[in-house]
Amino acid sequence: MTEVVLKLSARDLTHADLAFCGWAGSDHHLAGVARQLERARTGEVDYLAVCPATDIPVAKGGVDYRVKEGVGTLWQLAVHPALQSYGIGTFLVESAELRTRSRGLRRAELGVEEGNPRARALYERLGYAAYDRRRDVWDEQAPDGSLRRYETMCTLMRKELA
Repeated sequence: MTEVVLKLSARDLTHADLAFCGWAGSDHHLAGVARQLERARTGEVDYLAVCPATDIPVAKGGVDYRVKEGVGTLWQLAVHPALQSYGIGTFLVESAELRTRSRGLRRAELGVEEGNPRARALYERLGYAAYDRRRDVWDEQAPDGSLRRYETMCTLMRKELA
């Protein structure tokens, strides 16, 4: 058995990175991420890319500082499907928490779709605890290019940061 060790780094996601992030969602989703990068320039959010030595993103996600006073809200967390279950999601969440703490904030929150038990198990393993539920709605691009409304129920989770 051969063991492969990836040296990962977290940095700010850039517009140029979006060309390599097709695994993260549709063109509609990536256009939304591009809009979030504009918010990152004003300091309202951090948007991170996790990269191996190639410097090509294999995971991405944001921290929004405007959702709730004094809280970093993690959102749009995604790991390349072929690289899930290798610790990259843990690295991404821990990097987002570090960004949150660097702003002097001591709480991180996120929402996880109730139909995604693997993600919820990850967040629980990292110390997040459920505190509420909320319906979430957004537009999603269908295979034919049209937009459709996506509705889901999310469990809201939080963690006190050391």
